[in-house]
Amino acid sequence: MNRLTIEEFKDEKKTPLVVVLDNVRSLHNVGSVFRTADAFLVEAVYLCGITSTPPHAEIHKTALGAENTVAWKHFEDTHLALQELKDAGYTVFAIEQALGSTMLPDLKLDKTKKYAVILGNEVKGVQQSVVDACDGCIEIPQFGTKHSLNVSVTGGIIIWEIFKKLAL
Repeated sequence: MNRLTIEEFKDEKKTPLVVVLDNVRSLHNVGSVFRTADAFLVEAVYLCGITSTPPHAEIHKTALGAENTVAWKHFEDTHLALQELKDAGYTVFAIEQALGSTMLPDLKLDKTKKYAVILGNEVKGVQQSVVDACDGCIEIPQFGTKHSLNVSVTGGIIIWEIFKKLAL
């Protein structure tokens, strides 16, 4: 099935993308984001605030070992992660419904640049002060009666779309 070993994964060229989880409560959501990050060769997952960190059985349940392949780092505060990313030259987007947000199909990315996306808490979303400090917001168009998606589903859609724009 052409699966990489853990060593091969770590040596593989990564998609220039860091996924930041801003106070995500569900360990299953955390694990799911790790698994998607592994699938699309994401550089790292930053776990911020109350977001749990590996090793943890409930993260492993959905990550299925991806928490051991994808690089990760914990920050007590999301603003610290945001500042580190900006200092390292990343363009940072909050994934949020906001005035002036860029709809995902309209997002244009430069393959020579590095990006980070911030996914927010399951109830409150990305902290407003974090949104305000980002370079912009990306919004997933939605057409039904509900205008929110599960954070791991959102992560899957966003990671796949950015992977297509940067790596394919």
